[in-house]
Amino acid sequence: MHRGIAGLESHEVWRGRRHRADVAAISTGHARLDRQLPGNGWPLGAITELLTDTPGSGELSLLFPLLADVTARGQWAVLVDPPWVPYPPAMHGHGIALERVLLIRTRTPQESLWASEQALRGVRGGAVLAWQDNPGFTRLRRLQLAAKAGHKAAFLFRPASAAPHSTPAAVRLQLDAEASGTRITLLKGRGIQPGSSVLIPRDPHVPGSAATLIAGTPQTIPDPVRLSAQPSALHSHAY
Repeated sequence: MHRGIAGLESHEVWRGRRHRADVAAISTGHARLDRQLPGNGWPLGAITELLTDTPGSGELSLLFPLLADVTARGQWAVLVDPPWVPYPPAMHGHGIALERVLLIRTRTPQESLWASEQALRGVRGGAVLAWQDNPGFTRLRRLQLAAKAGHKAAFLFRPASAAPHSTPAAVRLQLDAEASGTRITLLKGRGIQPGSSVLIPRDPHVPGSAATLIAGTPQTIPDPVRLSAQPSALHSHAY
């Protein structure tokens, strides 16, 4: 059973022990990874950076347990500018309520950052996943503050080349695809040992998180919301 994210008052959201005592977190759904992270899970109200040079190497399926939990509670899972169209049957098969998944497409990096910030500052709870190449430290700081305000599970996907650059994110992980699964190397996080890693075995029931939509599939993600320079549509669609 997944640990929920209803709020800090819930017994299902816990705080870590010792040096991790002030970190609010939610289980990743992967016991090996939980043991390595501050608070024993994904931080709430803070950014987690996931770095990879190969989109579709398992970064989305890694979050399936969280997305299933969020959408089962009637909260939104917001995806901002993923480099591919998520595969609905895989998501549906892992308990993700597709009607609670919002896919946002923007036209410029500035719009993408704006949309991510607004999604993060929306109603409390839920999850926001955003794909950014090189937003810069100041922009990252704004996203971090927005995640804190919305108390969300927030994920920023960036290329592995961003690893040498400083970040205000609470946690930074590098993902590498291996034959047997996804290798996760811990780069930053309170109380973690940088450079340590954990292997998350590949789920044989996931047909490919990087696959595109199949025409006529009965489970579909709602049409993308396309945002302009003043994307007021975000609130009307998502919240």
